[in-house]
Amino acid sequence: MNRDEKVTIVSDLNDSFTRAKLAIVADYCGLKVSEFRKIRIELRNCDSEIRVAKNTLLKRAVTDTGNDALSADFSGTTAVVMAYADPVAPAKVVTKFADENSKFKIRSAVLDGEIIGVDRLIALSKLPSKEVLLGQLLSTWQNVPTGLVQVLSGVPRTFAYALQAIKDQKEAAEN
Repeated sequence: MNRDEKVTIVSDLNDSFTRAKLAIVADYCGLKVSEFRKIRIELRNCDSEIRVAKNTLLKRAVTDTGNDALSADFSGTTAVVMAYADPVAPAKVVTKFADENSKFKIRSAVLDGEIIGVDRLIALSKLPSKEVLLGQLLSTWQNVPTGLVQVLSGVPRTFAYALQAIKDQKEAAEN
């Protein structure tokens, strides 16, 4: 690989690290190409990617980005997962893949510039997706006015029931 190719790779990786909301460093030693292709496809479906490069190039690329805390974990066979939109979906894909493949080991992760451990990444993966959370929020917002209307209509309804009971009592007394 000549110098120009290295500069191109470093600038491309730097751009990816700068845009990434979530970056995960993993060890992929011993994975088959077909297994690696599977996670690559799954990550592509959720606006993410997995990249493999030399550790020296990764260390140069990560400098001056919000993910520079990852440089300590660039050793051995290194794969970097970068999520550009919703960080939950790629976290789900990576943790599921790590559970299914013992050779794929998560080393560390950075979420919005803050380093998180593997346990917090697993907790992030257990969150509902953004669409589900928005649906729950809208459901809550919809239920509040409905409940208020029911409470406010309860006073006249109770008053009407009371008047009806008085009317029924008077009619029963006359008969």
